[in-house]
Amino acid sequence: MIHIKAKAKRPVVIFPNFLKGDWEMITSIVVGVDGSKSAGRALLMACEMANQFGAALHISHTPRDETVTHAVEAISGFYVGPNAAHQEVLQEAAEKLIDGARKVALDAGVEQVEVNVGQGDPARDLTEMAQAVNADLIITGRRGLGDLGAFVLGSTSHQISKQAKCACMTVP
Repeated sequence: MIHIKAKAKRPVVIFPNFLKGDWEMITSIVVGVDGSKSAGRALLMACEMANQFGAALHISHTPRDETVTHAVEAISGFYVGPNAAHQEVLQEAAEKLIDGARKVALDAGVEQVEVNVGQGDPARDLTEMAQAVNADLIITGRRGLGDLGAFVLGSTSHQISKQAKCACMTVP
């Protein structure tokens, strides 16, 4: 499974306990965003699917020091370095990122948009959010801004595909 997802040029969907007709019954979608290009594509896919199925869209971002440092540098155009990623900067950058994601969803015509800023482990936050909102689908990008060791398949998307009780889509 990991090798297929890692080399796929199109989104890959994993259906645990798939039942015939499940695909047509999507009413709630959770998407994780972190500011990466892959997460941006995942957000656009989530918007498209939310519109297609009339589903609620729940957008979540769990800030991590290295993600926020990259995002702040991208927004400001200045080298910030890892020391600048303290709690206040984390929260401010997370709010900007999630507000931007909400705007993308609303501009795409999604009617039901909810946002969440989590804490700690992104995979755990997304799977817990999916359970809390009874999501039918979790969408993530294949490669995020997280751990550098996850060269082939982002560790967050990999962990979600192992932990989730609903369908998971990984967008390259």
